[in-house]
Amino acid sequence: MAEIVNLNQFRKAKSRESGDRQAAENRVRFGRSKQERENDRRAAERREKLLAGKELDSAKAEEDDQK
Repeated sequence: MAEIVNLNQFRKAKSRESGDRQAAENRVRFGRSKQERENDRRAAERREKLLAGKELDSAKAEEDDQK
């Protein structure tokens, strides 16, 4: 004889399984630790500082003349 299977339980288990799989994919794709986000923020600030330090003085003078 075949084993009796509760289809409701089977459906719910399958749903949980697919949800767990989706959660694992999202953790890989979007999950970053606080330290990683902080390092990225600091690196962006550092790039902005370096870029601002390399601006030409004539560009600043032109902006001041326009004001």
